Amino acid sequence: MPVRRRTAIFTSVTPPPLPELSNLAAGGTLPAILRQLSSLGGCTHPIRLDGHRTEYDVDTATGEIGRVLHQLNSGDLPAGQLLVRCNNRRTTRCPACSEVYRRDTFQLITAGLRGGKGTPEHVATHPRVFATFTAPGFGPVHNRCTDGRPCRCGTHHDQDDEALGTPLNPDTYDYEAAVLWNAHAGPLWRRFSTYLRREVGKRAGLLQRELRDHARVSFAKVAEYQKRGAVHFHAVIRIDGPGGGETPPPAWATAELLTDAIGAAAAKVRVDGPTIDGRAHKFVFGRQLDVRTIRSADFNDGQELTERAVAAYIAKYATKGAETATGALDRPLKFVAELAQLDISEHARRLIRTAWALGARKDLEHLRLRAWAHMLGFRGHFSTKSRRYSTTLGALRDARAEWRRAQAAPNEPAPETTYVLAHWVFARTGLSDAEAWLAASLEPAPGTEGEPTHG
Repeated sequence: MPVRRRTAIFTSVTPPPLPELSNLAAGGTLPAILRQLSSLGGCTHPIRLDGHRTEYDVDTATGEIGRVLHQLNSGDLPAGQLLVRCNNRRTTRCPACSEVYRRDTFQLITAGLRGGKGTPEHVATHPRVFATFTAPGFGPVHNRCTDGRPCRCGTHHDQDDEALGTPLNPDTYDYEAAVLWNAHAGPLWRRFSTYLRREVGKRAGLLQRELRDHARVSFAKVAEYQKRGAVHFHAVIRIDGPGGGETPPPAWATAELLTDAIGAAAAKVRVDGPTIDGRAHKFVFGRQLDVRTIRSADFNDGQELTERAVAAYIAKYATKGAETATGALDRPLKFVAELAQLDISEHARRLIRTAWALGARKDLEHLRLRAWAHMLGFRGHFSTKSRRYSTTLGALRDARAEWRRAQAAPNEPAPETTYVLAHWVFARTGLSDAEAWLAASLEPAPGTEGEPTHG
């Protein structure tokens, strides 16, 4: 496989910080700085570390530590520190790192649909569906009717209308329940996964504890915010044999049986919430449950629902946060007064204020609503999967790192055993003005945009 390199093409329109650049050029470190920055792959907010790393060869027969294979000291690097990618999954925080996360998620989902990355190809023949679970209603909102009728307000809203998802009457909208729903969405999903296995076993004439001897249910899901600020889930759900994806499912396992079990489990599952001012909250999924067989013709105006379409859809939302509902708010608030400076809708502002107010209650401390107010109360992982669905993001990252090491030293044989002595200390984040200007001026060489995903 050809080595992918980055070429410095100075196209930035930002005025260059000439004094700092002159010092780098005079010291002869400018080319080395460019090489170090190019290794970040476009990360705009890297983590800076002080420390060292030494890798030794080990004699497998005696266990004795031998020669030094590699040595790295942060003080010897052109930037004076080790720069590592921030690996933030949010597009709004770091487009380059979020793109890597999106590609890895795409590979992870695809592997569970048609094999690869250590997952057998025969999983493509297992029953699998694409399901969407919504939140219940908390009050009427502005929407676009699919049958051509106008919204309840009498308007035919354009798809980009900022009013979409906002309450028809904010004073009667149940902001408290909306925030608490988001806070309990994760536990509701976990309980649903238990109910689903029970319902699958019931349709096969098996007790839940007996099901694992005959079949296993695997899934991968991602959370998405609707415009009204409520979380809903998209999930790929699959039935395997007792060994997971390694074994074929039993003859009774069909997509129709799985679809029926999902509907029954979603209708039954509920999570008890807190009682606030005499009002007891209980949380369930919304009535708008959509379950579609993958490789069917009932998706997108009759087009086939393919593995690639599903994987791309899920990967897209894995890099987003609450921006659909809140605009550009993608980090925690330190003070609620910050809301006055944010360009967000009044609906988002009220959701955040509600989360902040609820977060002050002692009986809701475990929900950490103030820490997650910018996420409208949702504190779960945006993308999760069951253990046997497919490979892991960690395995994909390790494979990519190994590929990079092999490209850096293609003729050096890998030692059987190594001993690594390392110590790193966090220094700060970000780039200096000159580093940021140089990083913005780096573009991939033609035909080498992006990075391969291995594993």
